[in-house]
Amino acid sequence: MIDGRTRLIAHIGYPTESFKAPMIYNPFFAKRKINAVVVPMGCKSEDFKAFLKLVFKLTNMHGALITMPHKITTLELVDDASVSARIAGACNAVRIDQHGAMIGDLFDGEGFVRGVLRKGRRLAGAKVLVAGCGGVGSAIAASMAKAGVSRLGLHDASLQAANGLSERLKSYYPALEVITGSADPAGYDVVINATPLGMKKDDPLPIKVDRISPSTFVGEVVMKEEITPFLAAARARGCDYQVGTDMLFEQIPAYLEFFGFGSATSDELREVAQIHY
Repeated sequence: MIDGRTRLIAHIGYPTESFKAPMIYNPFFAKRKINAVVVPMGCKSEDFKAFLKLVFKLTNMHGALITMPHKITTLELVDDASVSARIAGACNAVRIDQHGAMIGDLFDGEGFVRGVLRKGRRLAGAKVLVAGCGGVGSAIAASMAKAGVSRLGLHDASLQAANGLSERLKSYYPALEVITGSADPAGYDVVINATPLGMKKDDPLPIKVDRISPSTFVGEVVMKEEITPFLAAARARGCDYQVGTDMLFEQIPAYLEFFGFGSATSDELREVAQIHY
């Protein structure tokens, strides 16, 4: 039940049709009897800068989840941000601190890494390829560096985006080997699609699956369907994999702490989630 004391969390992006977070957070809030609600809010890029500041003028606005295409822009708008957000050049969570400052953080990468580790994969010393150097890909790359991988391959349609991320990574992790340009997955222990390819029915595969070794772990960020064409092709080669929503479930406990709602396990969140495709 939403009432006058309900704390609002805006889920801001465009378009909103593929949003999954409200179907996880809201059942969890109901179970824990937390008077809060996540509300999808569709906001186009040209309106976002003005909207983000205005939405926090609401006295019952508790925080915001930020998704495509606004994560990079958000970093420009907050007053302070975490190290992960600075490396990635993006934010996917915003709250107001006790002094009224907008604080940004980034949890996509942490969620992805925690999901991989929970599946028994070792990341320390691993060779990882990240296809897509936008907000989510940059977040994953930053968290992979933090997890101690030995090599990061970065590929993006924009070489400028890949090179910029490479420079930011090296400034914080000077010993890390970073390679930009090639999307060839051969020789990597972990291969990740962090591009939007897979959101549309006729999208090409983001990576040449026939070059992926069956021993390689494959990850996906697209959440439109559980088994995307990319994951289906990788699974057919015998690869272990991680679906897009795994990243979401694993990062939500960090979000809950960021917003002051305590914490939860990913298993608890899965039990109450009402995700459908």
